[in-house]
Amino acid sequence: MAADISAVDRVSELDGGAETSELDGAVPRRAPAPVAGASGRRLAVERLRQAILAGDMAPGQRLVEEELAGVLGVTRASLRAALFDLAAEGLVERIPNRGARVRAITLDEAVAITECRMALEGLCAAKAAERVTEPDAARLRQLGEDMERSVSDGELLKYSALNHELHRLVREISGQAVAAGLLERLNGQLVRHQFQLSLRPGRPQSSLPEHLAIIAAVAGRRPAEAEEATRRHLRSVISALLDQQQAQSRKARSQTAQSQEEAR
Repeated sequence: MAADISAVDRVSELDGGAETSELDGAVPRRAPAPVAGASGRRLAVERLRQAILAGDMAPGQRLVEEELAGVLGVTRASLRAALFDLAAEGLVERIPNRGARVRAITLDEAVAITECRMALEGLCAAKAAERVTEPDAARLRQLGEDMERSVSDGELLKYSALNHELHRLVREISGQAVAAGLLERLNGQLVRHQFQLSLRPGRPQSSLPEHLAIIAAVAGRRPAEAEEATRRHLRSVISALLDQQQAQSRKARSQTAQSQEEAR
């Protein structure tokens, strides 16, 4: 499947394509020249990363250089360099003689990534509890109330968005820029698995108390408790991922057995 240009075109609507002037009516101006060199490379990296992190580009989706370069307003050379950068981040994979595509993360990889998140997010939670201010604490508590309301109302997509915002806010409060940067890369590879988990029946109800415990510990300036609450939450994420893996294995075995039975 070719790259879905609509997934990234909303971030380039303002500076791509032809323009018209109030003085010359419908006469189009010449489209601006594509951005080249390091500037084009940075532009393409930022916008493609944003689309992948937001889940707008699906795992396995082909990234067609000519199309994406046109949408983003960069040269093909800049786009190609950006794809190499994103491959180094684990967001894109390049296939010899076939181009690039959004990298699909297996469940085994998702578990390994979450184990790394456990250490980094635990650190950020502890640091956040040391640095939290009263306005920060108020923002955290408001997030907790919003999360409770979204679960009560059955608004799973809203709960998922609030979940991401909570983890982002804890990283911001922590001031641990190195850990935050590493987590941004790791989380980008987990977008699809996180989304699927958030929609599983019963998952929001089980994760809500874990998130509220993190909020209470950080807002209450209890670093050790904040770190442990965060690690406990991510251990439950790993358990949910393993449950999902086992369910998929059982389904695959059942389908194989059914196929063999039908072939007899």
